Amino acid sequence: MKQITFYLDFISPYAYLAFDELPRALMGLSYSVRYKPVFLGGLLKHNAVLGPAEVPPKREWIYRHVQWLARRQGLALSFPATHPFNPLGLLRLAIATQAEGLPNRYVCETLFQHVWQGGGDAADPARLQQVSETLAPALDPAGDSVKALLKQHSEEAVAHRVFGVPSFEVDGRVFWGLDALPMLRAYLEGGEGFSEAEWDGVRAIPSAIPLRS
Repeated sequence: MKQITFYLDFISPYAYLAFDELPRALMGLSYSVRYKPVFLGGLLKHNAVLGPAEVPPKREWIYRHVQWLARRQGLALSFPATHPFNPLGLLRLAIATQAEGLPNRYVCETLFQHVWQGGGDAADPARLQQVSETLAPALDPAGDSVKALLKQHSEEAVAHRVFGVPSFEVDGRVFWGLDALPMLRAYLEGGEGFSEAEWDGVRAIPSAIPLRS
């Protein structure tokens, strides 16, 4: 059985869509999933890139696109009162629900719905307290141990060359984005195009523009 690590941040509508789509995309396959919350802002900073919502025309397109995708998936989606917002409270709450910092699917679903259904303020302290009471975390979401686990998850993601969410890591290979789910399925089925030479060979393609390592 293959183990998939799903790196996510509740701020991402594409992560919400991918979370919903994953069971259908991999239906019939044998696998397990570990959900690892990571701070998307930290990944973007590490790679010196702007967030998608920081580029106004791109932001507008993404918001149109995810609404269309949600309708196609039959998934309820309404934007929170403000977006982007500070997701740290949600990330820490998710991590606090389990001693190892690995929230289960129910926890992730609850927090995605908190953000992407109902149109409320996702970072509102009163709403966060309400959802915290529902989830009954095992650890203090504001405690040092939870903050350390979030940092650990994010550092692990960087080490695996994760640069955005949603990302799915399996066997050291990272599949990024909602539209990578068919490719992930092909890999799990043993399809062609995933040998080490083919997977890593792209790094040797010359670039005429300086790249960050």
